[in-house]
Amino acid sequence: MIEILPSILSSDFAHLADQVAAAERGGGTIIHVDVMDGHFVPNITLGPPVVKSLRKATKLPLDCHLMIENPDEYIPAFADAGADWASVHYEACRHLHRSLELIAQHGMKPGVVLNPATRVDLIIDILPMVHHVLIMSVNPGFGGQSFIEFSLEKIRRLVELRRHLGLAFRIEVDGGVAHDTVARVVQAGAELLVAGNAVFGAGQPERDARAMLDAARKAAGQ
Repeated sequence: MIEILPSILSSDFAHLADQVAAAERGGGTIIHVDVMDGHFVPNITLGPPVVKSLRKATKLPLDCHLMIENPDEYIPAFADAGADWASVHYEACRHLHRSLELIAQHGMKPGVVLNPATRVDLIIDILPMVHHVLIMSVNPGFGGQSFIEFSLEKIRRLVELRRHLGLAFRIEVDGGVAHDTVARVVQAGAELLVAGNAVFGAGQPERDARAMLDAARKAAGQ
């Protein structure tokens, strides 16, 4: 099933609860939270205190994308703050298997993230452990970047591996997902579509989340 994950990185933080509620009315079903530390990526965003506040404002699952060094140190704090999903970067984890186990041990659904230059086949061995795989279709750090076209082939490879291995992980895409790219992303096989500027950029999150979801489902034949 195709789902829209509004990314609060592009929202108006002064009115975060209202923005999230509007995106939910527009069909957003999971809230995507971009966590950046200024080290692994060249930006600093938010941490567990904001997640804790957000948890009080919505019943939707909170998908925390940890773009941080040493994620194992912070996984317990995000779980305590109310995160439902947590994904860590292949590139940031010295011991990826251990990090994914730690996420699951803290009651969250574990995900692994791949930067644009990282090949899908590098994570074959841990695919049975994950709830979702997040393909970065821009280089992480900032919103509003252009979609990297070869990401589509990585999505197709994940679909092939999932079928071949008999697994059920979900395929998430983050970066440049907008009205001019969403059809190709969905047709390649992605189901979880992270949308920041496309939902919040024009200040009409309910309208724009609905438009994005309609376009995605139409492309998927749903």
